[in-house]
Amino acid sequence: MKNNPILHSTIKGEGKPLLILHGYFGMSDNWKTLGNQFSENFQVHLIDQRNHGRSFHEYEFNYEVLVEDLYEYIRHNKLENVYLIGHSMGGKTAMLFAVTYPDLVDKLVIVDISPRMYEPHHNAILAGLNSIDFSVQNSRKLVEEKLSELIPEFGVRQFLIKNIYWKEKGQLAYRFNLQSLTENNPEVGEALPPFTVFEKETLFLKGEKSNYITENEEPIIDAHFPKSKIVELKNAGHWAHAENPKQFYSEVCAFFG
Repeated sequence: MKNNPILHSTIKGEGKPLLILHGYFGMSDNWKTLGNQFSENFQVHLIDQRNHGRSFHEYEFNYEVLVEDLYEYIRHNKLENVYLIGHSMGGKTAMLFAVTYPDLVDKLVIVDISPRMYEPHHNAILAGLNSIDFSVQNSRKLVEEKLSELIPEFGVRQFLIKNIYWKEKGQLAYRFNLQSLTENNPEVGEALPPFTVFEKETLFLKGEKSNYITENEEPIIDAHFPKSKIVELKNAGHWAHAENPKQFYSEVCAFFG
């Protein structure tokens, strides 16, 4: 396996390292506001995972390689005893990292995802993203109009459009590696491998309006994370940290102590 470049990140603040992993189609910029708050007490690392944000593009995309990318990042930056936060896909990466390299993680926060397998359910989003021809949709307005044909939710479209940038004068492009994400989409729902356990304190934060963590998931969470607790964020869906940042911040700070 050839050595990949190190993941792109923004590092702010001083103190104990706190690493934050975004979700599918996301990027580190999504965490900028909370990252600034956390940086008052921690050395915050807002990380772009492979094929997202400003990190490198590779065809291979699964949780095993995402974990190894994070391991190389931690080693490169000479970090130890980290606090780790992961949302959705980033939460899956964080869970697998914690059971693979438990000595590197002090405490773990997982946002609105559980260890179980989730059926692929991003087909409309992928179809919408792949329907864009940047030589035709050559402005953000035209991209938004085209996406609305397949992605009716305004908030989801706005989230996705944050990934569009001017690659060169007059030429828009996606920051994420759409080809790899499209072809490897089933990987995103993969379960944490059976009989893997992280023995340290773990906080699961679920959105009140989200169905990613329900009572059905509690036994599998307990099996993998015996020292875990689940806290509900009020008036929040799957993007719980963005929809209720105040409660999110206070719950995480209380957990880190």
